[in-house]
Amino acid sequence: MSADKNWQFELEEYIKQGEPGQIEKSEAWQTAIGLQAIDGLQTSAYLLDTAKEHIEGKISIDEVQKRIQSYYEQRADRTQTENDTEEADIVSARITKLLGEKAFQFSPIEWLTIHRRLFEDVFSHAGQIRQYNITKKEWVLKGDTVTYASWNSIKETLNYDFTTEKQFSYEGLSVEESVKHLAKFASGIWQIYPFCEGNTRATAVFMIKYMKTFGFKANNDVFEKNSWYFRNALVRANYNNLQNGVHVTTKFLEMFFSNLILGTEYELKNRYMHVDYVDDYSQSVNPKVPKSQFDTLEYTLEELAVLELIDKNPFMKQKELAAETGKSPLRIRMMKKVTKQKDIAIYWLENENPFFLICP
Repeated sequence: MSADKNWQFELEEYIKQGEPGQIEKSEAWQTAIGLQAIDGLQTSAYLLDTAKEHIEGKISIDEVQKRIQSYYEQRADRTQTENDTEEADIVSARITKLLGEKAFQFSPIEWLTIHRRLFEDVFSHAGQIRQYNITKKEWVLKGDTVTYASWNSIKETLNYDFTTEKQFSYEGLSVEESVKHLAKFASGIWQIYPFCEGNTRATAVFMIKYMKTFGFKANNDVFEKNSWYFRNALVRANYNNLQNGVHVTTKFLEMFFSNLILGTEYELKNRYMHVDYVDDYSQSVNPKVPKSQFDTLEYTLEELAVLELIDKNPFMKQKELAAETGKSPLRIRMMKKVTKQKDIAIYWLENENPFFLICP
């Protein structure tokens, strides 16, 4: 078994065992380590051993970070491979810590803060807006580049995109419509490319935390196994070459977010996105049946989040649902009435424990 597959296997064991407190930590580590593949980085065996101690509750995430720092400080004569694993190890631990924090504010400053916290002392420009224009050769574009935002318009463009999204209402939108909108928003802010390096990893962490405000926990498998696909999908969502018949498309990114949020099983293959790939995309566009027992596309993001929480814990109280989803108890009661009109009716007993019936 390769080292790359070994960490996936070992962390998956904690999820299978289902020990309280270990599942969430293991999922965060899977996402964090998987995201390093965006920049072709791999973590060290030392990080995996340290992560396992954290998952088992033997050390805190702060102790993890201290150990990693000390580990590399003691290795003065490092090889280039070890220099690369140092970045991957440090950033993985920081992503894990960020994903474990509930605090989040939807703003450009939050995104800049996430970048600074991920890459402080890794990049000299951590958390700082770039001061020059950039191009990046992309495999998926045969060496061509996306047109990124001009450096002197980054602040204004960031403010515009975030203000527009903040004013947008998801209320009443189906899950399918919401997924498409989230994909377009992620594509838009990524194209601004405000940082010199580390943009995609910072975007991923920001979007995961943003989606949690809807009451959703992102499917860790998707980022763990398809982080490079995520980057290539962002590239294709921002690239036009009319002379060669290539057009901007968020289709690939929508499939990624659908798997991430809904648990659908679209086939996410990087080769489907290459500008030279000739196919009708039938393999990648038709997903397998969603893992959820609900006909997810009929529900809004809020409703689906509540239903999935109840599915996992049928005895969850209204107050607990409100705390998990970030919604008020009044909003939860209103959603109960709405879902009753659809396929699923939710009822609360006198002690506020819900149970739900799937109506024919």
